[in-house]
Amino acid sequence: MPRLFAHLLLLAALWPLTACSGDRRPWVEVGGQRFHVEVADEAAERERGLMFREHLDPDVGMLFVHAREEPLAYWMKNTRIPLDILYFDAGRRFVSMQAGVPPCSAGDACPSYPSAGPALYVLELNAGRGAALGLSPGDPIVFGPGIPAIGRP
Repeated sequence: MPRLFAHLLLLAALWPLTACSGDRRPWVEVGGQRFHVEVADEAAERERGLMFREHLDPDVGMLFVHAREEPLAYWMKNTRIPLDILYFDAGRRFVSMQAGVPPCSAGDACPSYPSAGPALYVLELNAGRGAALGLSPGDPIVFGPGIPAIGRP
C-alpha cells in the first residue's frame, strides 16, 4: 500500500508538467483556424491518404507534402467522406480549392480534382471546412513544429 501511495503522489506531482506540455500533434493554421494534421510526406502515405476512413474530426485534416512544386490532381478513390481539397504552393500560399468533393467507390474510374496552378502542399479537410475559411489566392498557410518544409517559407 505505501508503494501505491508513493506512485499516486508522484503522478500528482507530475500532472502539472504533463498538463502544461500541450498538444504535440502537428498542426497548420489557415484562414485564422488551426487544424491538427496527419502528415503524408512519403509516396505510400500520399497514395493512401484518407482512404477507408469513416470519420474525420472537424479540427483535423491531412497535409500532403510533395517533393516538388507542380500542377497536382487528387482523386477520392476509396474515400468514404466528402472533403475540401486545398492546394498551396512552395511559398505556402493558397493556390486553389476543390470544395465538397464527394466520396468515390468507383476505383480507378474516380474523377480527379486538379489544382489551378503549381502546388507543393495539399490540405484535405472535411467538406465545408475549407470553404468556410473564405480563402483568396495568395493567403498563407502556417506550419507548426515538426512539419517538413520543402518550399520557401
